[in-house]
Amino acid sequence: MTKTVQAFEGSALLTGNKGLAVDHPQVAAKVRELLGQMNQAQKIHEIRGHQIESFEGLFHAGGDPALGIPAYRMVDGPRGARVGKATAFPVAIARAATFDPELEWRVGKAIGAEVAAKGGNVLLAPTINLLRHPGWGRAQETYSEDTCHMGAMAVAFVSGVQNHVLSSPKHFALNNLENTRFTLSANIDERSLHEVYLPHFKRCVTEAAAASVMSAYNKVNGVYCGEHRQLLTEILRDDWGFRGFVESDWILGTRSTADALKSGLDIEMPAPYRFSDENLSAALADGSLTEADIDRAAGNALYQKVAWQLDQVTPVDAAVVECAEHIALAREAAEKSLVLLKNDDALLPLQDSAELKLAIVGDLAAVANLGDRGSSMVESSEVTTPLAGIQALATQSHIEFFPSDANFDALADFDLCMVVTGLTFREEGEFIPTAQLESEQGALARGGDRTNLQLPEQEQQLLRRVTAAAKKTLVLLEGGSAVQVNDWLDDVDALLMVWYPGREGGHAIARVLFGEVNPSGRLPVTVPKSMRQLPDWDVTAEDVPHDLLHGYRYLDHHGESPQFPFGFGLSYTNFELSSLHSQRTAGGFELQVEVTNTGEIQGATVVQVYMSCEESAVFRVPKELKHFARVSLEVGETVILMLNISDKELAYYDAEQHGWQLEQCIYNFRLGFSAGEQPLSNRWRYSAAGWSTAN
Repeated sequence: MTKTVQAFEGSALLTGNKGLAVDHPQVAAKVRELLGQMNQAQKIHEIRGHQIESFEGLFHAGGDPALGIPAYRMVDGPRGARVGKATAFPVAIARAATFDPELEWRVGKAIGAEVAAKGGNVLLAPTINLLRHPGWGRAQETYSEDTCHMGAMAVAFVSGVQNHVLSSPKHFALNNLENTRFTLSANIDERSLHEVYLPHFKRCVTEAAAASVMSAYNKVNGVYCGEHRQLLTEILRDDWGFRGFVESDWILGTRSTADALKSGLDIEMPAPYRFSDENLSAALADGSLTEADIDRAAGNALYQKVAWQLDQVTPVDAAVVECAEHIALAREAAEKSLVLLKNDDALLPLQDSAELKLAIVGDLAAVANLGDRGSSMVESSEVTTPLAGIQALATQSHIEFFPSDANFDALADFDLCMVVTGLTFREEGEFIPTAQLESEQGALARGGDRTNLQLPEQEQQLLRRVTAAAKKTLVLLEGGSAVQVNDWLDDVDALLMVWYPGREGGHAIARVLFGEVNPSGRLPVTVPKSMRQLPDWDVTAEDVPHDLLHGYRYLDHHGESPQFPFGFGLSYTNFELSSLHSQRTAGGFELQVEVTNTGEIQGATVVQVYMSCEESAVFRVPKELKHFARVSLEVGETVILMLNISDKELAYYDAEQHGWQLEQCIYNFRLGFSAGEQPLSNRWRYSAAGWSTAN
């Protein structure tokens, strides 16, 4: 009998989330009581960090021992606890490639536990700024170019983290250019803001009860995010019901005193500058700030301390840091994140045998390449490189390593040449100007946005030299976003995107290459053929227009086909979709489709549901992701997959009405394995008479 499986549901991703168990009336009463006991100086202390430098890796804010009020102890980051040694998980965009929210919930829970074990109580993650352009320097820290995919992964991570500590999604909002992030204005219309750039933030607040939110450095429509009343108060609190605190991004995230506080910024981090005693006193004296403004911010800062009972936290055993369970989880995340993009003549998987002569080429094969070295950097006690992982697994094969500057004449003697190439912290990442000079020669942060998507010239030269000498070439591509490959793709036999795969990356790569794991990662970002297929990109821009179109939405609108579409990834087996049925439910649709493994080995695929509108009276993008599900199948197995989509997810934002509208038109549900492939579709019409099939 064919079994039925349910695509992930939001409720399943909320397990253990302490933010959802808060008695809000009781907390509000306690906060009022505390404020009544505090003098002005005590209240002001709650709305700012203590100092520029961290205390043993943690940034403190507020706290009053006499009143029993603990301090917030904040720490980054998106791929692990950035304090001392901790488990370095694959970067967020790699984990996004798993399309596995349940796995991301477990990762969030593990990182939250390690933060708690280090004495922290606020994790400054996840980064959930949309990947508007793959050249963004911090692409590796975020999940996706798509808000639906982003929202599912973010809700899972926040809920996992909040099994242990407070989570702080960032950077609110429209932060997606690194080099000019302190000064640029992201300019956007109301519809695009609500439809594209805010839904994933909203889900973190309304579904996952995110305890705090970090504001962004940049401006939105000419107003700095740290003093943007529409974002911080009207949308975040009034519309979404946010009950936590808003902290600034570090140092330049607060641009004013009275304007910031009155607009909804609650805590200046990491130290008082705009919120100094002198500035606050002057603002109170001239009337630009009132005691009620101080009380409101202090109350918001106190709220989660009371709600989470941070004065009564049970310590987490330090042994949880880099424990065996977390190391295994880091390896699982890496294994599921690898995206097979090309595999001519079924070159992979390899067979470990004495007959296999394998050349591993490139300096990056022997380097621990974990990602950028900005605020998300994590150090682990041990990191397995691709070379070490392959050598540990393939004990029968003849393996030889060739550094990038080696003589490659001997490569023709090998059955296969594996080139490890890609990007490092020098080409992309958080851009920290104060570290710029030193980083050119050292190990500090370099980062910044990429002006193009090609490999560095020395890596392109490496590929040309190898492909000219080798019989067959396999490329392992490291990086935090899309890399343009069309200049050399035809010259190689196989291509595996391995991202920045974390401390266990080498083992994960080896297990995929030698068939112990079937690759199942899917692209969370479109890989274009050239920059011409993307929106305008200027890393020095001070004003950047935002609209409904970027990523696969932009290519669809312009009738372009990318190198590799969003959601794409190959497997060592094959999958087929059939028998799509849909029916109305209370307030939405239930889709049922049969998924079959038609190949010869077990594997996992990602079924994706896109929606298109026909006969619409307003502009709609050609298609947009509305749901997805990761499905694991044995050889020959068929399952009936059920996916639920609500009517709310079909609506567009009406800027004139300042709200969501379900338009009378035809809604086409399109199911497939990527944004470039949807073999099945099912159409429904919505009219004044209600819903009816339109097939």
